[in-house]
Amino acid sequence: MNAHQQATGSAYFIDTKKQEIVTHTLAVIAENQPGVLARIIGLFAGRGYNIDSLTVSETEHQKHVSRFTIVTTGTAAVITQIKAQLDRMVLVHSVADLTAEGNFLARELALVKVKSEGDKRIEALRLGDAFRARVVDASTESFVFELTGKPDKIDQFIALMMPLGLLEVSRTGVAAITRGSGVMNA
Repeated sequence: MNAHQQATGSAYFIDTKKQEIVTHTLAVIAENQPGVLARIIGLFAGRGYNIDSLTVSETEHQKHVSRFTIVTTGTAAVITQIKAQLDRMVLVHSVADLTAEGNFLARELALVKVKSEGDKRIEALRLGDAFRARVVDASTESFVFELTGKPDKIDQFIALMMPLGLLEVSRTGVAAITRGSGVMNA
């Protein structure tokens, strides 16, 4: 028995280098039919996988096809398993791992409500301008900013608004697409 096996008390141990948790963005083209979303969510829930972000919309009305953009985390083996299980679903036409393919754009929209009084009001407006956030509603007590960008940009903006009086956040979830002329077909 080696030193690691003796320390853990087991002949079986996990190689933590291979078990690194990674975040992946998946694009799924599926039939736009009742129950498809429930089946996809059920696949994740039934196996204990988390969905960090989920957006879905019909993309081709005549073909009754929808595109799902799913951001999830797991080990490389878990991500491979998720892709394979999604690909086997009857109403799913195709699955692409945008993260593995490497060259993609990801954007998100957020509405951020901030309490605004005194100096904090001026600071909130200044930061909103720096992040290119638009004020879409304003009152004497609060602002609602509209912000579009990469998810980490949204996270940064929210973190900066917390000490200034963050009241509420609504996020759309990630929309993602590959760069260049390649397309994901149904």
